[in-house]
Amino acid sequence: MDIQRLLVSLSNKIIIQFGVVVGVAILLIAFNFELIYPFYFENQLTRVGITINGAILGLLVIGLGNILQNLLRYRREETAIARFVENVEALKPDLVEGLPADSVVARRHATLRSIQHAHGEINHSALAAMLNADETTRFGLIRFINNILILTGVFGTIVSLSIALLGASDLIDSADASLGGMGLVIYGMSTALSTTITAIVSYVVFGYFYTRLSDVQVHFLSGIEHLTSVYLLPQYVKTSDDIVHKMGDLIKSVIHAADRLRATQETYHDAALSLQQTIAAYQQQIDNLGLEMESIKDILREGFRLPPAERESRL
Repeated sequence: MDIQRLLVSLSNKIIIQFGVVVGVAILLIAFNFELIYPFYFENQLTRVGITINGAILGLLVIGLGNILQNLLRYRREETAIARFVENVEALKPDLVEGLPADSVVARRHATLRSIQHAHGEINHSALAAMLNADETTRFGLIRFINNILILTGVFGTIVSLSIALLGASDLIDSADASLGGMGLVIYGMSTALSTTITAIVSYVVFGYFYTRLSDVQVHFLSGIEHLTSVYLLPQYVKTSDDIVHKMGDLIKSVIHAADRLRATQETYHDAALSLQQTIAAYQQQIDNLGLEMESIKDILREGFRLPPAERESRL
């Protein structure tokens, strides 16, 4: 998986599909309401059909709501992954800048840093297994609804057939109750069909989005582990090859520093020689200046008819 796949938000596509399916379902119910209403609500001798169908739809709504909640959470996590990659490519010193503190990426980064500070060994496989187990526990209610949703249709069918059998029993036992018994038989068969249809449609819709949610989870987990392998582990895990490379770089730096020190010493040596030559030249100039001063003194003595220096000293 390359970097571009890390930045793909699969959850956004599923959320859009979710909205489209819900919108189409509402439109279909609105346009076919005259057909649906008699099938589900008219001529209901008992409230068994409404209760079972309502329970099936209630489970569907709860399950889809939980799926939508997880899709929104994964979209937030995918955004955090993309932000982390942008921070790395921008060479920012703080890689978790702009990320939510409770995001999986930020928590993985904090975990690796704490392990490094404790001088512990980083086990990527263990971290991946813990994250996978933690994410799996979030789907407990969704898996439960997915497993029992089709069974609710079977339960409704069994209850409805039991009602139909009661009506058939009344029909057989008494001719006076033939109309009521026939009504129960028809009502039971109708309720059995309605609960079965509701459960099958609900199971198909719920199963599709449950499968797509699993795809989003796999995409997210693979993105986290790819990001950890490519960006995080090289910063916190030091292998023997890394040590060899760093030692090589250190030796190269020492050699470079020694060369520069040698060049600096040669510069200082040349400067010392130049300074000695300058001092020697200045000393020669001073000696010449002393001779010239003596010559000037002699000229002044002769000009002003002064006694020689030795006679002045005796006087």
